[in-house]
Amino acid sequence: MTSSERIFVQAIRHYAARHGIDVDVRAGGWLITMRRREIRRFAFGYDIGLNSAIAHRLANDKSATAEALSLAGVPCIPHRLFLNPKLGQNIVGDDWRAAMLRLLHADPQGVVVKPNEGTSGRSVFKVTTKAELDHAVDEVFSMSTGLVISPYVAITDEVRVILLDDAPLIVYSKQRGSDWRHNLDAGAKPVLLEDGEIRAACVKLAIDAASAIGIAFASIDVVRVDGEWRVLEINSGVMMEALGKLHPELVQAAYDAAMDLVFEGN
Repeated sequence: MTSSERIFVQAIRHYAARHGIDVDVRAGGWLITMRRREIRRFAFGYDIGLNSAIAHRLANDKSATAEALSLAGVPCIPHRLFLNPKLGQNIVGDDWRAAMLRLLHADPQGVVVKPNEGTSGRSVFKVTTKAELDHAVDEVFSMSTGLVISPYVAITDEVRVILLDDAPLIVYSKQRGSDWRHNLDAGAKPVLLEDGEIRAACVKLAIDAASAIGIAFASIDVVRVDGEWRVLEINSGVMMEALGKLHPELVQAAYDAAMDLVFEGN
């Protein structure tokens, strides 16, 4: 084990050492094989395999997540999908740019443009003008087959709930710095939430969201807008790198609980 390894990889190594599991780390830590006698399991990225294929795909698709949550009556931030025009007119159509402009003009506070798949707030743009929209679209389409556009909303609070089979393992808020985003990679700080009304409301909403797409192990981001809590996104890969630097024992315990299900099923 090296100090440069992700906390996720370190957590799996620690669990494996205590449970007689052989670990083989490949592809720079992004593919992990775990073997105990005749049982073999894999971890890929931040996914340890507890979620069904369809739940994993829904969670990794921001537009699909928003649609599924809306169908289930779970309050969420809408995400309108636009496919990369390089896929061809038969797939994308010819009205995509006009539709983007209509969304921009409909939201005087602006819109947010980001890849339909991906985490950590990379290539996320706040857009208020046509020129900014064109720049953001070009940037996202240069590295993605699809983007989503959401209305820009004034988020007063953002909370992440780590769920395992509807049990909240960790609940923390993201306190942002000078950036308008609450992403941990953008400088936000994780602060554990104590029991109370806010924590209970966020956990309930997260459980409703997880149930709507049938996901077992996930980190769910909920935001407060105009006094109401809504789901921002669901992450099938549970990443706790920033939190692990502040609360390593808590993060290890969360991954331990998930790994128990991977190997013991209870």
